[in-house]
Amino acid sequence: MKKSIGIVLMTIMLAMVVAACGANGDSKGSNGTGGANNGGSNSTTPPAAEETKELTIKHKLGETKVAKNPQKVVVFDFGVLDSLDKLGVEVTGVPQASIPPYLSKYADAKYENVGSLKEPDFEKLSAIKPDLIIISGRQSDAYDELTKLGPTIFLGVDTAKYMESYTENAKTLGTIFGKEAEVEAELASVTEQIKALNEKVTAAGDKKALILLTNEGAISAYGAGSRFGIIHDVFGFKPADDGIKVTTHGDTVSFEYVAEKNPDYLFVVDRDAAVSKESGESGSKALIENALVKNTNAFKEGNIVYLDPNFWYLSGGGLISVAEMVKEVAAAMK
Repeated sequence: MKKSIGIVLMTIMLAMVVAACGANGDSKGSNGTGGANNGGSNSTTPPAAEETKELTIKHKLGETKVAKNPQKVVVFDFGVLDSLDKLGVEVTGVPQASIPPYLSKYADAKYENVGSLKEPDFEKLSAIKPDLIIISGRQSDAYDELTKLGPTIFLGVDTAKYMESYTENAKTLGTIFGKEAEVEAELASVTEQIKALNEKVTAAGDKKALILLTNEGAISAYGAGSRFGIIHDVFGFKPADDGIKVTTHGDTVSFEYVAEKNPDYLFVVDRDAAVSKESGESGSKALIENALVKNTNAFKEGNIVYLDPNFWYLSGGGLISVAEMVKEVAAAMK
């Protein structure tokens, strides 16, 4: 009799346990943390894990999938490099042959030398296996080959819309490396500097400017919309000649042409100095300040400005270089 009662009690207790387990299972199914309602999963994905790990970057040469905060970054554009330097983003490789002095830290052996601006070292890049390669105009012909070695994006500046392009490129870097706030602060600072320069240019009156590039004794003129056209298009100087063609190498001109156009400001970029890493003024001053140029308003009023070719020729378009370009021209204004 006692044995029968014990069996009954054990049966009842077992039934209660089974019922309780069933209730718990139903509860999990109904609140989305288990059961059939979420496909049998036992846990939810934490919100942090849902953050984007890969970005699609649209650029001049196409669309590229890029990892958020890539670790192995190779940069072929010195403007982009100075932006990343300003933002505190480390890089893996750079073309060390032509590094501007203000970026000389990247000549250190801790950084991989990935060739030159026009000739990437494909073998070295293959060994690095970059998470991201950033290029601009000088490497655009190698884009297809570079894409085989790592995700590649084009962040060159469009001189026809300099500030829009510069701003877009900076924001793209901010998005990729999680530096959006820092980029916004830097852009705001440059905008204020440009506004102050515009006021100086306006106050100077109806002054006209001419931009020259010197190269092995020859001179070329650059106008609005050109690689140095920011002087006209953004800073506000009126061009001494509205008919200058927009080409990479500029319009080849003579000193008779310069005398005829008689600019009030003459801005000079010395390519030879950029290549040799010497002072931009010392190399081109003797060439520029000849008898013909001495008859121009620019010479008579002391308005021949020898621009730093490291910012204007080798880099440009970066958070550091654009700010320095603005400061340099502003300092030349009387």
